[in-house]
Amino acid sequence: MTRVLMAAATAAALAACGPSVAAPTVGQPAPAFSATDSKGKTVSLSDFRGRTVVLEWFNPECPFVKKFYEPGAMQKLQADARRDGVVWLVVNSGAPGKQGHLTPEQANAFIRANGVAATAYIPDPSGTIGRAYDARTTPHMFVIDPAGTLVYAGGIDDIQSANSADIAKARNFVTLALADLKAGRPVANPTSRPYGCSVKY
Repeated sequence: MTRVLMAAATAAALAACGPSVAAPTVGQPAPAFSATDSKGKTVSLSDFRGRTVVLEWFNPECPFVKKFYEPGAMQKLQADARRDGVVWLVVNSGAPGKQGHLTPEQANAFIRANGVAATAYIPDPSGTIGRAYDARTTPHMFVIDPAGTLVYAGGIDDIQSANSADIAKARNFVTLALADLKAGRPVANPTSRPYGCSVKY
C-alpha cells in the first residue's frame, strides 16, 4: 500500500510540472527554433545551416556561470569559436521573477559590461527553447554541426565545480567537440552530464 501511495504521489508531482518533453537526441536533427534576440532581431536556427552552432544556457546569478564569466573564460571560448566561423548563441530561459531573468535591456548592459563575445543573446522567458532542448542547468551546452545535427549535449567540462581555478585543469567538452568538427572527425565525447544551477523555468 505504501508503494502504491508513493507511486501516486510521484505521478502527481510529475504532472504538476507540466507536459514532459522528450530530450533531443545526439545524432539526430537539433530542435528548430525562432526567437527575438536582445537587440530585437529574429534569430532562427535554420539561418545558420552550413555553420557550426553552439548553444549555451545562461543565468548571470548562477555561481557555475560566474565561474566562467568572471575570469573571462567563457568570453574567450566564444571569441575563439567565432573566429573559426562558429555561431555562438547564449540562451536565458529564466522566467520573469525568477533568479537570473534579464530583460533585453538588462541583457545588453551585461553584454557590454562583461565583454560577452557571443553571436547573439536570446531571451527565452517562456522556456520554449529550453524545454525543446531539455536544458537543465546553467551552463548546459549543445553543439550542432553544419548539417543541423546535434553532435554534443552536456556539461561544459569534466570538473563539476564552481571554482574558476578548476577551468585550466578540466577537459572542456565544447572545445574538444569543435576541434573534432573542424578536423572532420566524429565528436569523440558526444554527451556528458550537465552541471550547474537548475534552469529557472
